[in-house]
Amino acid sequence: MKNVLLFFTAVLMAYSTYAQNIEVCSTCAISTLKKGISVAKDYDTILVKKGTYKEHNILVDKPLTIIGESYPVIDGELKGEVITIIADNVTVDGLFIINVGTSYTEDYAAIRVRKSKNFIIQNVVLEKLFFGIYLEKSRDGKVFHNKIIGDAVEEYNSGNGIQLWYSKNIVIEHNFVQHVRDGIYLEFSDDCLIKNNVSAENLRYGLHFMFSNDDIYEDNTFEKNGAGVAVMFSKKIKMLNNTFKENWGTASYGMLLKEINDAEIIGNTFEENTIGINIEGSNRIVYKNNNFINNGWAIKVRGACYTNSFIENNFLYNSFDISYNSKVNDNVFNKNYWTNYTGYDLDKDGIGDVPYRPVKLFSYIVNRTPETIILLRSLFIDIIDFSEKVSPIFTPNNLLDNNPLTKRITW
Repeated sequence: MKNVLLFFTAVLMAYSTYAQNIEVCSTCAISTLKKGISVAKDYDTILVKKGTYKEHNILVDKPLTIIGESYPVIDGELKGEVITIIADNVTVDGLFIINVGTSYTEDYAAIRVRKSKNFIIQNVVLEKLFFGIYLEKSRDGKVFHNKIIGDAVEEYNSGNGIQLWYSKNIVIEHNFVQHVRDGIYLEFSDDCLIKNNVSAENLRYGLHFMFSNDDIYEDNTFEKNGAGVAVMFSKKIKMLNNTFKENWGTASYGMLLKEINDAEIIGNTFEENTIGINIEGSNRIVYKNNNFINNGWAIKVRGACYTNSFIENNFLYNSFDISYNSKVNDNVFNKNYWTNYTGYDLDKDGIGDVPYRPVKLFSYIVNRTPETIILLRSLFIDIIDFSEKVSPIFTPNNLLDNNPLTKRITW
């Protein structure tokens, strides 16, 4: 065993000894990135000097480090894909890529990683793009500190900022994505960490993922996106300490959950969205320590939801806290703070002595006849809501928070 370790150490030292730096510039012997890649040997470093390089269909087919000095521009001239990586152990750092080709049959990307592992894409700026960074059947990679700004106007001719397809164990952190179709998109991609990203003002979703399991989304901001965030057909997801803000529109929400099971949604803020969370067919989810602030609806439950727990959340100044279109089933609301709670706390233990009914009759009416929303905050509506609270007929009489908190929760 000792001899084997010595052998591999010798091999690594040999690679480090023979790895070279190759300079690319307009006045250098090598004036294009394509040429630099073709003459490079495995594990060489290619230094691209400041300037503009009109190139596309750049194929990285060997382990290399490609570094841009002062953000050299790689101009694809709208002719197709710009950089395609098909080798393991590739790093792309500090490039400014523009003018990715648009196609209705090909998903052209500024940078595509195909069937590769141990890659790093960092400090790149992407503009005038179709798809930004596209990871396809790849694993064990990192996408760090990138800025992706599109100019999407319509969904049919725009792509996504960061897309993962059949990829695994990817870290996507500290990226800024704006004005594309979907900011971050995952499909069939497991064990990924999405952290500290800002995805804002995108045409459709700030985050969109389907059929992707065991992923963690943490400390991200999803703001002013067309429809918010969509989380569908996945299990064992953790969404922690994210902000969902100002996703407004007739079909908008902070987050849509559809067919999600065994998940944790903890420590998030849903502020000024049409709907904070829209839930359908989702089971065994823990909603805890979340803030729902100034939303139209804090939570809409549309049916087929079982064994969910809503515990120790703040519901602050929402037009409607809960909309519920099905049976309560075995879902639990407990120890939440509700600004609309008017009960009392005689023993001063911080828990209201009277249970709280979060579903208003007017919410039930609006669900059936949306035009009645114009009556919101009228005296008539206050009266019918009060009468329903005293003697429930239309709203679920067993949907209660039996231990409503009398003070806002702080963490």
